[in-house]
Amino acid sequence: MPDLSIIIVNYKTPQLILNCLASIYAYTEGITFEILVVDNQSGDNSQAIIQTVYPAIRWFQMGYNSGFARANNFGIRQAQAPLLLLLNSDTLLVDNALASAVRVLQNQPDVAAVSAVQLKADRQLRPNLYTTFGQMRRAFYILPGGEAAERLLNRLMPDPHFADPNQVEWLSGAFLMTRQSVIDKAGMMDECFFMYGEDVEWGYRLGKQGRLLLLRDVQFIHLEYGSSEDNQQHVVTHINRFKSQVQVSQLLWVRKQYGMSAYLVLIFHYILMIPVVFVWKLAVNIRDRQLLFGGLENQRAFAKQVGVFLQFFWKTVFNRPGFYKV
Repeated sequence: MPDLSIIIVNYKTPQLILNCLASIYAYTEGITFEILVVDNQSGDNSQAIIQTVYPAIRWFQMGYNSGFARANNFGIRQAQAPLLLLLNSDTLLVDNALASAVRVLQNQPDVAAVSAVQLKADRQLRPNLYTTFGQMRRAFYILPGGEAAERLLNRLMPDPHFADPNQVEWLSGAFLMTRQSVIDKAGMMDECFFMYGEDVEWGYRLGKQGRLLLLRDVQFIHLEYGSSEDNQQHVVTHINRFKSQVQVSQLLWVRKQYGMSAYLVLIFHYILMIPVVFVWKLAVNIRDRQLLFGGLENQRAFAKQVGVFLQFFWKTVFNRPGFYKV
């Protein structure tokens, strides 16, 4: 039996996976592992490309684009090791990170799951990553910048304080290692989620089984958005800071973890912000002596995005089982 089962979900990213696997085999020492690739109906020759180079890889076909949670859950069911690692296809190891993480879980039974610090492709620290539920929830609100708004949100949604500087409330699914025994108690990922938010919701349940640690001395490269040109092209603005799929999933998480009222507050906030952002832009145009209705693309995009959220309103407000895919 291997020490670790590594589960990688593939959607049209054979070269990324080849690079990822090369880094795993180049750097990993002192542990035994198996690698499972779960394919989300890529419709290409990913399997042949990867297994020609790495024939020992265990390959599974989902038969449809099942998203992140369902594909990983399928891999978890096939895994043979007591420890499991969910690893994105667009990741690269830079040292013996897997053995370091395995040792923590083997030596500290009170730890339920671990992750590692994310680096950009240039090996610089990836900034502004959330580690608490409060950070994530505060980012959903579109308020004027400034200390007053920040203080208000921090007071309403405070962060916890842990004695261990490595302890966090949730861990990124890009690199998340846990025990099969923990999953047996916490349950698998919620399969209502298509992509995004599933690791946040899962972190809440994993955290009930023990501490979650972000290992500051363990690092990996996360390229991000390897299979999505749409995400690569997304321009982040103050009012359009999330893609529709991201926010639909995060709203579902808020509903599941914090209840109907917390979800309704966010939805009403977005609806009320539609006239606000339009009036604000019109006022700016008048001040700057521009065309009154010019430059409203960002505001129209926001209104369209809220419309997408509302398509899932009744399902989400009543927390109905389903597949929340935009």
